[in-house]
Amino acid sequence: MGSAPNPFGQLAALSSRGITKVFRNGEVIYAFISPVFLAVCFYIPLRKVMDLYPGMDYGQFLMPIIVLQSVGFAGSSAAMRSSIDGSQGINTRFRVLPMSAWVPMLSRLVTNCVLLVVSLVCALVACVLIGWRPDNGLPGLLMVFLVSGVIGIVLALLADGLGLLAGSPQSTSQAMSLPILILGMLSTGFVPEERFPEWIRGFARNQPVSQFVEALRAAEAGAMTWQVMLPSILWTVGLLAAAVIFFATYRRRTGA
Repeated sequence: MGSAPNPFGQLAALSSRGITKVFRNGEVIYAFISPVFLAVCFYIPLRKVMDLYPGMDYGQFLMPIIVLQSVGFAGSSAAMRSSIDGSQGINTRFRVLPMSAWVPMLSRLVTNCVLLVVSLVCALVACVLIGWRPDNGLPGLLMVFLVSGVIGIVLALLADGLGLLAGSPQSTSQAMSLPILILGMLSTGFVPEERFPEWIRGFARNQPVSQFVEALRAAEAGAMTWQVMLPSILWTVGLLAAAVIFFATYRRRTGA
């Protein structure tokens, strides 16, 4: 009789496959281009306007949204990857193999975390190049990386589950890209809350991207009070709950 398959060996093999595809498909290049593109498109034309406001350093102000843009890119890539695997029948083949159900999901998470780390490093480098410096020094830098990493992991799980359910890469792309684009543009990451029309300020202030922006500003300044961080924590828990619902729905649908 042959020995039982080693799930950790399977996890290592699938993770290696996923990471190799990330580098081979050029996703790492886009991880670099995405924050640079955002910095160029917004920092250069808006810097002189925003610097007219007392105490405003726009390079410092823009850091959270550049970081979150990179987190969003990693999430979109995660959704597309799981959707493509589903459309090509790879997930179906995994289900008929002697493999634990958690192995493919966890291997995708490992791949997503590698891309997330690369994206965050590229984003922070872009922020430094436009003049951002963490107010709290090295501890502030590490806390920005930690907070954005937690947000990114939760978003990657949500995106992975969405990609499994969406059924096609085209619908997955729309389902991920449009909310990120709309919430990003209507957030306090680009302009202060008081610059929005009064009728939309409540939405701009309380939606998840703005709350994550405020959490990152508090992290880099060493001002992570419970009052500041609680809304971001609640939004993160909500996104995680949505991810669990997506995976549970997929399992019921497929019998996995």
